[in-house]
Amino acid sequence: MKPRTALSTLTTAVVSAVAGFAALCAATAAQAPAPSTKTFQFVLQNGLQVVVVPDHRAPVITQMVVYKVGAVDDPPGISGLAHFFEHMMFRGTRNNPGGAFSQNIARAGGDDNAFTTHDYTVFHEQIAKDKFRLVARLEADRMAGLDLSENAVMAERDVVTEERRMRIDNDPQALVLEQAEAALYLTHPYARPVIGWPEEIRRIGRQEAENFYRRHYAPNNAVLIVAGDVTPDEVRQVAEAEYGPVQPRELAARIDYAQPRRMGENRFVVTRKDAKVPLFLRLYRVQSYADAPAGAAESLELLARLMGGDATSALYRKLVVERRIATDASVSYDGYARDSGQFSISVTPRPGVPLDTIERAVDEVISNIQRRPPSKEDFARAKTQLVAGAQFRRDSQFEMASAYARALAVGLTGFDVQQWPARVQALKPAQVQAAAAEALNRNEAVTAYLLPKP
Repeated sequence: MKPRTALSTLTTAVVSAVAGFAALCAATAAQAPAPSTKTFQFVLQNGLQVVVVPDHRAPVITQMVVYKVGAVDDPPGISGLAHFFEHMMFRGTRNNPGGAFSQNIARAGGDDNAFTTHDYTVFHEQIAKDKFRLVARLEADRMAGLDLSENAVMAERDVVTEERRMRIDNDPQALVLEQAEAALYLTHPYARPVIGWPEEIRRIGRQEAENFYRRHYAPNNAVLIVAGDVTPDEVRQVAEAEYGPVQPRELAARIDYAQPRRMGENRFVVTRKDAKVPLFLRLYRVQSYADAPAGAAESLELLARLMGGDATSALYRKLVVERRIATDASVSYDGYARDSGQFSISVTPRPGVPLDTIERAVDEVISNIQRRPPSKEDFARAKTQLVAGAQFRRDSQFEMASAYARALAVGLTGFDVQQWPARVQALKPAQVQAAAAEALNRNEAVTAYLLPKP
């Protein structure tokens, strides 16, 4: 099995070649015409939503099937079931047993993979245009007839258990992040790791797998996105022929979870022998694109770029370059969620620098941004980088399809995807300052220290 993405990971700052990123993106866009942002949408009779993103620069296509099911839909006491099913979908069907799915795609010169988030699961293939019908047939087949035999389920449960051991249990930073997210979201399902708690993964059996598959994996719970050298008519013809016969199912109702009020900051310290270096981590529970008013999520995106997006950002410049108390400092905003988003700060100190010194320096940078808007120069640079990055992604067929996938999966629209650069361009420095003042609230935060055990 290929490695599958199951957990968000700590973002590391990119410290080389960043200064020229905006210029590089602009140059790339100038050298090759960007694909049209015009998209086409329709719905099959079985409820499958279809989005077509034409891009005729090369005879290739990207197909994504987005299921509106993720870790929030795991039954109580069986966390990790959605991620487990990401694996199971590669276990084969009666028509394509074992690893035939990926083998057929590889023989046709294509590539396939998948990933799971708290809110959705995505399966994707990139392949030559003339093989579109092949990948559509393969995806439709496993949407309807997955192998859920006892042997298949038990074997894949062992694979997921081992993946968790290697990627999480043996990685102190991943464990600290997992604990911090559990504290941040309280009783909301976002507190559960996407990969699942180890004790609960072991509870997955054939009956649990069968019930989950029948209630979530169906055309009326999915979005098909096809980007590439296709026309809407071509996609409709293939979709109706391959996906059309798949029968809709009665779906499990998605629960609208309350987001409990936080009354104060959570703090904890983890000391481990296997920790190589100390780490300062702070997470804030913030608004997402799905629940924020116009401009608020974009402001958080720009704030993250200003604070820790690259070597010129405020946090990196202050802690790494000027004061030389850290070797790395990064900030990220994860806003594509149905409920709350997450604003993350991580810093690796230089040897001998205490983490409380790092924390005071981080708080000083935050306070400065909250008290006064960013300079015109910093604001313009960060905005240019964000917008140029969006332009650069338009030149990637896969990234364009991904943009529509994550937006549609959390309740946004294609129009939101297309308007995002303009919304960022319209932001004012005062909006970002206000976002910092409102969102970076210690009542909505978890602070964690990771220390190597002597």
